[in-house]
Amino acid sequence: MAGRNGRTVHDLRRENRAALLQQLYFDGPLSRYELGPATGLSSGSVSNVMAELVAEGLVEEAGSVESDGGRPRTLLRIAPDSGLLIGVDVGENLVRVELFDLVLTELARAERPLTPRDGYAVDVVVDHIRDGIAEVLAAAGADPGRLLGAGVGVPGIVARDPEHGAVVHGQTIGWRAVPLERMLRERSQLPDTVPYFIDNGAKTLGQAEMWFGAGRGAASAVVVLFGSGVGACVVTEEGAQGRAVEWGHLTVRVRGRRCRCGALGCLEAYAGAQALVERWREAGGEPSGDEEGALTELLDAAYGDRAAPHERARAAAVLDETAEYLGAGLSDLVNLFQPERILIGGWAGLRLGPRFLDAVRRHVGAYALDYPVGRVGVAMGRLGPDAVTVGAATLPLAAFFARGGRRAEPARAQELAGWRRALVARRN
Repeated sequence: MAGRNGRTVHDLRRENRAALLQQLYFDGPLSRYELGPATGLSSGSVSNVMAELVAEGLVEEAGSVESDGGRPRTLLRIAPDSGLLIGVDVGENLVRVELFDLVLTELARAERPLTPRDGYAVDVVVDHIRDGIAEVLAAAGADPGRLLGAGVGVPGIVARDPEHGAVVHGQTIGWRAVPLERMLRERSQLPDTVPYFIDNGAKTLGQAEMWFGAGRGAASAVVVLFGSGVGACVVTEEGAQGRAVEWGHLTVRVRGRRCRCGALGCLEAYAGAQALVERWREAGGEPSGDEEGALTELLDAAYGDRAAPHERARAAAVLDETAEYLGAGLSDLVNLFQPERILIGGWAGLRLGPRFLDAVRRHVGAYALDYPVGRVGVAMGRLGPDAVTVGAATLPLAAFFARGGRRAEPARAQELAGWRRALVARRN
């Protein structure tokens, strides 16, 4: 029966379970006595719901603490082995797959390189994900039926299609309307009860930093993924889950350098690691090896003691210009969204950040409006190179919490609306 606001008893029960699970997850172990004030639920509701969760194996006892004059209070925590999660990072140079328990302790990992010959060929990436999932499950001796979901972070824009699920539009990697969810469902051989959650890699990085890293406690933030290209996740007070924005394709110079996306003057054409190495080469540098190795060489040339003075000056000038482009680009995010924090992550950001973070801060201050820039802090992310994978695993975890700790229903094909069926029939 639904109340006046449309919420049923079932909805209320689900919300209470979700509130208690999330409180224990982020702040546990806690006693039943502490859970009431923390969630705003009555002691009766806490007792009833916690009895359910303990019986289901989602929550377990974790010792006790003394109380004021009474019996010791039993502490409760999330049971780590009550579910499994998979996180996948489709990165620039490899596909990383990790298996986690419910509290995101890594149980196994697999990495599959993306060679220049393979590039981002869709079939290669799908097979890497499929094989990586099979490998981590086998390594941990895990039952696929215990999986709560598989999260996948990818480059590009992710749209939802009623027929194909998540569809990836990755213009910079040559992916045009790739039905990635359908392809994974067809090839990975996971049970139908295991859902896929596919989103932009910047979104998964942002969610990881907001849950466990440098963004925790902030009401709003922008988390930057700085790799071969650049992207960002914007978390506002109104949209706590965050959303990916194609920040790297903001135009910073009219009729400027050509970007990987095909347009002229994108930020990514100046500030992404790929463009950074290319600009160093154009300035007379001699990078060798792959992109990550070349970036290391650039840093050594600028800050090491082996390069000749003219080589050091040349490399330092390229990095200084990059810091200004990044600062100017970040100032646009400051002016648009007025975040509390800006966090820099991604493999290139982690490598470059400690060297030129102060310069980036100065340029943000020079280009942004006084009021919003006076309220923002610019810092490095804390979760390291695995942040995208961890963030991908939080996608099924967040959905699990939203369902009140219930497993997802088996995936079923969604029936097309009448007008869409007629259109498909006409095309055929």
